[in-house]
Amino acid sequence: MNSDTQLSLFNESNFNQKDLIPTDAKIPIPSGTYANMADLAQHCNSCHRCSLGENRTHAVVGRGNLQAKIMIIGEAPGQNEDETGLPFVGKSGQLLDKILASVNLSTEQDVYISNINKCRPPENRVPIPDEMAACKPYLLEQIRLVDPKIILLTGATAVKGITGSKQGITKIRGQWIDWEGRLCMPIFHPSYLLRNPSREQGSPKWLMWQDIQAVRAKYDEIRE
Repeated sequence: MNSDTQLSLFNESNFNQKDLIPTDAKIPIPSGTYANMADLAQHCNSCHRCSLGENRTHAVVGRGNLQAKIMIIGEAPGQNEDETGLPFVGKSGQLLDKILASVNLSTEQDVYISNINKCRPPENRVPIPDEMAACKPYLLEQIRLVDPKIILLTGATAVKGITGSKQGITKIRGQWIDWEGRLCMPIFHPSYLLRNPSREQGSPKWLMWQDIQAVRAKYDEIRE
């Protein structure tokens, strides 16, 4: 089936979203395709829009409150995530949960967590642009379904995947960015903090503490 035929089928009024995913990543997944996160997750677990789907154990879609005001976007699943089907459940995820808890935020009430890519890249490498582009429609649908007011972008890959910016995370972390009418803040990825454990003033962990306090303050502001 060529791309034109596949696009025609995708746009037909009798299209059943559970029966067809455009395997050609150049064919978009239209906004509004998914009624809920369960339908989206079903598609992700049978998706082959890029080669990452060939070796996955589970697609890693998200975890947390589906009506959260804060959404956190990471890079891609690691081994623990691939095995469980949940994002940020290894050491990085445990640290992320502690960071959130330090300002009384939780995935049960306040936060939804996802990734740029839903499938684990080999050896946990950084997703390549084609892989990110193939998976981005799913992430955009997740953002539409959750409808967060604040989006935290953990690390340079998440920043690039959403905004297209190639700026280094150390230059832009802690700054509010307006993207599609939503407040976004780039922050350090928890794995970076694990590699830099110092808590001295000016260290990555110290800077993260400043950033997460600013997030908490903005969260309180938008809820008033």
